[in-house]
Amino acid sequence: MRQELLSLPKGLAEDVARNLVMVANLIDEDPEQAYEYSRIALRLASRVAAVREAAGFAAYATQKYSEALAEFRAARRMSGSVELWPVMADCERGMGRPERALAMAGEPEVQKLDKAGQVEMRLVAAGARRDMGQLDAAIVTLQSSELASSAVHPWTARLRYAYADALLAAGRENEAREWFAKALESDKDGATDASDRLAEMDGVEFVDAIDELDSSEDVVGIDDLDLDEADEVDEVEQADDLDEEVLDEEVLADERDTDDLDEYRDADDQDDDRDADDDREDDADRKS
Repeated sequence: MRQELLSLPKGLAEDVARNLVMVANLIDEDPEQAYEYSRIALRLASRVAAVREAAGFAAYATQKYSEALAEFRAARRMSGSVELWPVMADCERGMGRPERALAMAGEPEVQKLDKAGQVEMRLVAAGARRDMGQLDAAIVTLQSSELASSAVHPWTARLRYAYADALLAAGRENEAREWFAKALESDKDGATDASDRLAEMDGVEFVDAIDELDSSEDVVGIDDLDLDEADEVDEVEQADDLDEEVLDEEVLADERDTDDLDEYRDADDQDDDRDADDDREDDADRKS
């Protein structure tokens, strides 16, 4: 990526790099925000393969599969790399086209992938089989030397988890439990929820510690408090009583003010009536 950005003017390269860093930092916690940063980078440098790839992953994280696929294709044309092949196939699944994902799993590009890429392609192909309701075929797809190996790689937990999940969907619960346990054993980074799935199968129900504390707490009465605490409560209650008395006095004062205002308005109306009577008498005297 650094080499690609060096082809840009220095100021532009720095702006693009800042936005790509934000994409990387936010894509797991706030994919929508990461997507917005990726669009900025794309507007600044759409001819850079790394930018198109980042935009593809940001769109993929927000389930904009059609847009993601277009960006991945552009990045692949620019770089000539096949490493995006599995995620491109998964975009086809996301768009409701599992048969295209399966077709991609049989293309020569798969043989050019490294071991991690080939395992990822196997996961996508198995997912496509499940999308098409072919559970047994999905299980067979995942059965491989990588699954049988006791060695632990970055992709081992996800492969074992997918196999366990497929077994469970096929009703093979005992085997599924065994493979969920194996997935948990190899999942050092917490990439799966294998522990939760195992607990669910064993009928273990987790209770939030905070909720449990709230539900188990008894209401504390004044008699349960020590002397100092009781004195503090008394002081608070006395202060509340004073506040209520002040409030009552303010309400009474407002009522008195309202009464005074009404009296003033009545007096003012009476003055107006008297003035009107005086004007009529003056007119009568002038006429006579």
